[in-house]
Amino acid sequence: MEVKATAKYMRISAQKTRLVAKNISGKTVEDAINILKFTPKKAAKIISTVLDSAIANAEANTGLDVDNLFVKSVLINEGPTLKRIQPRAMGRAYRILKRTSHITVIVDEL
Repeated sequence: MEVKATAKYMRISAQKTRLVAKNISGKTVEDAINILKFTPKKAAKIISTVLDSAIANAEANTGLDVDNLFVKSVLINEGPTLKRIQPRAMGRAYRILKRTSHITVIVDEL
């Protein structure tokens, strides 16, 4: 039985987050936690938090054994983009796009 956890409107681009997410997809939960712990990216900490939440959901809501869980999939979708401006010389303005993403981690039993 698959269990999922979601984090929405995270202030990191989906492109950067997918680089980390593809490393843990299909791995056991223990391996995924170790991989994320030693990955020097901002996205690793965010995905690790969502993974911990999915593990807690599996244990509390459905009574699954944590030792038999694996990461079935990690979905990274784009959230809304915040548009900001940066003042430049001679009255011009450059647009800054602050991107957000929605992160979903699905775990399942072996």
